[in-house]
Amino acid sequence: MQPYLFLLFLPLITFLHLLPKIIKTKQSFNRPPGPHGLPFIGNLHQIDQSSIHTYLWNLTKTYGPIVSLRFGFKSAVVISSASLAKEILHTQDLVFCDRPLFISQRKMTYNGIDIAFSPYSQNWRDMRKIFNLHLFSPKRLQSSRFIREDELSSVIKTIRDRALSSEKINLSELMKNLMNNIMLRVCFGERYQYVYKKSKVFRLIDEVQAHMVDLYVSDIWPGLPFGGLVDRLMGKMNRLNKCYQDLDSFFQQLIDEHMIINKQKHKIYKEYENVIDVLLQLAEDNLFTLTHEHIKGLLMDILVPGTDTVAATVVWAMALLIKNPKAMKKAQEEVRKVIGMDGKLDEDHHLPRLTYLKAVIKETMRLYPPAPLLVPRETRKDAIVQGYEIKQKTLVYVNAWAIGRDPKSWDKPELFLPERFKGYCNDFDLIPFGAGRRICPGMSTGEMMVEVLVANLLYLFDWGLPKEEDIDFDTTPGITMHKKNHLYLLPQLYFDG
Repeated sequence: MQPYLFLLFLPLITFLHLLPKIIKTKQSFNRPPGPHGLPFIGNLHQIDQSSIHTYLWNLTKTYGPIVSLRFGFKSAVVISSASLAKEILHTQDLVFCDRPLFISQRKMTYNGIDIAFSPYSQNWRDMRKIFNLHLFSPKRLQSSRFIREDELSSVIKTIRDRALSSEKINLSELMKNLMNNIMLRVCFGERYQYVYKKSKVFRLIDEVQAHMVDLYVSDIWPGLPFGGLVDRLMGKMNRLNKCYQDLDSFFQQLIDEHMIINKQKHKIYKEYENVIDVLLQLAEDNLFTLTHEHIKGLLMDILVPGTDTVAATVVWAMALLIKNPKAMKKAQEEVRKVIGMDGKLDEDHHLPRLTYLKAVIKETMRLYPPAPLLVPRETRKDAIVQGYEIKQKTLVYVNAWAIGRDPKSWDKPELFLPERFKGYCNDFDLIPFGAGRRICPGMSTGEMMVEVLVANLLYLFDWGLPKEEDIDFDTTPGITMHKKNHLYLLPQLYFDG
């Protein structure tokens, strides 16, 4: 939220006289250290929204690895060390495993009945079980391999054509479209490849992501009588409702179409290859409480992070390899030796042997984690962390980006050194997908997809920069850490199977 918007709220400063408990609470317990805020708005005016993870990282240089902040009436702490991350995500995981439901997230997740933003509850446990056992189990991933291979072959053909004509490619756009196509087919099946439907859902996904990081007056000052009115006057609620209605209508249309077709086919869900049919059959079997809203919430969880994080990580990996030619050479030599003259990557046979490539991916996610700030948690009850008191309903942010660059955990953290992961044992200093109960359920699938894509790019092509172009490493704000400027590369055909 931009600072100038607070001018709208100046009349509400009079509420200060009615809020002595807030001021008293601030001094009545041993909260973690942090910058002094202003009455009523807290630290909101100090936050650098363009690069919030680096702003929070800089605070640790003054206040240490646990920092206390206040956003309006909401208390928050930021965790920026591996030892504290272990305390929050493992030792006291049950205390810190809830999710706050902000206005936009509540709306887009059908009142928090998905996985990512659901409060810790039986519903969350059921949704996670559905995800792990029925949607993205090893057997299910195996059955959808042909989709990944088909879409990847189309992209490889595009790159090959550009290489033969010595044209550069926009790798950022290519990877984003590839992952969108894969996830749409996994979720909805073959018949949703039509261009107009794809462009519609891609636009909706982008809009949803923008709304998910937007804060509302009602979020920052819960219980304020005029909060909802201000949100409406600013047009925020209208834009949110329009996006929600478009997305809900799209999902409902798909559900209705699949229900009609499935009645005609009389299949059982084990034979289905797309997510929506599996969910509809599970709902019919009454194995779980699974309404259409639950199905839509799960589709949201799959489409939004599933299309974004993999594409972003592949782009960062290729940018880092281009910038570090020795690492590029070593990774290509390994991939080409392991795959040999087979001409095609085999996920089961080749990936386990690509140890240096896996180290490249880990090092990429250390420097540029898919989510620089993990999805915020919320305390279920009062807790003590390193002697500091953390009150119930406090927001907890884990800065994965800062932990990945902490010199206490990493030697020469600013350098790209995949070799550092030889014999590496994770102890919460690399947590790009979170940890504990709320770890990303799609972690294994996401890592596998990144490895498959990067391995194919390195096996089939040599890579360089177009003339007079260089690589920057600027980032864009958002849930996912994207490269600010698209990555343009010049491919040269190495292997033409």
